[in-house]
Amino acid sequence: MSTITAAMVKELREKSGAGMMDCKKALAENDGDMEAAIDWLRAKGISKADKKSGRTAAEGLIGIAEKGTEAVVVEVNSETDFVARNEAFQSMVSGIAEVALSTDGSVDAISAATYPATGKSVADSIKDAIGTIGENMTLRRAAKLSVGSGVVASYVHNSVADGLGKLGVLVALESEGDKAVLATIGRQVAMHVAATNPLAVRADEVDKDIADRERAVFLEQAKESGKPANIAEKMVEGRMRKFFEEVALLSQSFVINPDLTVEQAVKEAEKEAGAPIKVAAIARLALGEGVEKEESDFAAEVAATAKG
Repeated sequence: MSTITAAMVKELREKSGAGMMDCKKALAENDGDMEAAIDWLRAKGISKADKKSGRTAAEGLIGIAEKGTEAVVVEVNSETDFVARNEAFQSMVSGIAEVALSTDGSVDAISAATYPATGKSVADSIKDAIGTIGENMTLRRAAKLSVGSGVVASYVHNSVADGLGKLGVLVALESEGDKAVLATIGRQVAMHVAATNPLAVRADEVDKDIADRERAVFLEQAKESGKPANIAEKMVEGRMRKFFEEVALLSQSFVINPDLTVEQAVKEAEKEAGAPIKVAAIARLALGEGVEKEESDFAAEVAATAKG
């Protein structure tokens, strides 16, 4: 049996919004497993919150670069937002995104590629920038999408400069249709992805572990309701259908025209494009996503300083 510490209870409380005693019981029931405890709280109806990785603190910028039928999105982190407003930092992020176009889009490949402005690798160029700017910086994530024929549309939210912002989205559309029409619908879908953060393009592409986890929670909820097994199973199937509708891009209500699903909106665009359009892939990077912030008690710090 794992020891349940106050820190563990605090962490679960912050992630779930549940009461302290409920969090302690959830951890005890699940041998200290945080993920299982979150699901236990959800199943009991004590917490409706999805798993969250905590408040994000990583600053920096998301950068996007495009060329022909391919595009990349990169996340370069810094310690403070002041650096993100620094022209030298912005130039570096744009440059890294451009370099990423010539790679497979992985962080390792981008880090090893030559950064033209310095003649060194991207990794070494970032190290040099750390010495110049005076803050720690990292190339944290990247994604590259390409199509044989069609467009890779993009959208940057909270833009601070061309191709730079706090959130970046790529949408790959495969089609032989009119490029201008594809670019328009592609950007609209990218804006939708920025707003809704779908887990996948299609229901059958949702990660199996995520789907299985949701099913387990729904099944436990159905059992808790006291319904017969056959009714409980139907309840679970219904909730899973609703879950897939909500998290799969094509079945979501289109934010630009809620009367249509995204799939229907793309179908409508096919008429103007003059050819079928397939949403092949999406990529969405939000700055600092998944990075936990180290919180501090400011009042306690001031008190400690006052005491000398």
